[in-house]
Amino acid sequence: MASLVQEFTKGLWKEIPPFRLVLGICPTLAVTTTANNGLGMGAAVIFVLALSNVIISLVRNIIPKKVRIVCFIAIAASLVVAVEMLMQAFAYGLYQQLGIFVPLIVVNCIILGRAEAFAGKNPPLLSLADGLGMGIGFTVSLTFLGAIREVLGAGTLFDVSLFGPDFHPFTFMVQAPGAFVCLGLILAGMNYLNIWQAKRKGIELDPNFDSGCSGCGACQAMNKMAAAKKLERLEPAKG
Repeated sequence: MASLVQEFTKGLWKEIPPFRLVLGICPTLAVTTTANNGLGMGAAVIFVLALSNVIISLVRNIIPKKVRIVCFIAIAASLVVAVEMLMQAFAYGLYQQLGIFVPLIVVNCIILGRAEAFAGKNPPLLSLADGLGMGIGFTVSLTFLGAIREVLGAGTLFDVSLFGPDFHPFTFMVQAPGAFVCLGLILAGMNYLNIWQAKRKGIELDPNFDSGCSGCGACQAMNKMAAAKKLERLEPAKG
């Protein structure tokens, strides 16, 4: 039970996709002009991520390793088609606003990343908890970013006016540069919070490896490879 809770909650803060793992940045920047768009895209990702994780976990032992990525994409694509049809039937206006980013869920880094790193190696129940946690974390991130941009850029929140007629919106915030500025400020704030929390606990953070990307490990691997090559060059010289 504790393991289920841990796998679910890690995606809500510790490994929240856009702000910690820095995954799914394309839709995060593109569709978050309003909180509604962020919530809609996030809900679609929850559906695809949770179900794809469970299906991949169920069939992981019968998928040949050489074609596993193709199989993962095929499973995700089938679920995305279902999401598109549901959105066209019940939320056509939102579907039009999200545009090409709905079908692009198929190749979203979060979907393929969780399939390869987690669902392909763990049982269905844990994979479901992982998918739901990551999906909800992604949804909260998009909705939060969309809310900030909508409030500052249009003076509304979920299409409800918040200010009087004298309010002059910062239209910059609902344009592409505004998305980068907002995301950068949020990432900076979370990094500062990490450092502050670590100092309170007496922990010294390595800025290269403790910036919230623990789910990747690519930096550590590259550093070890560089150290190994350096050692190989030094050994002949000693001989």
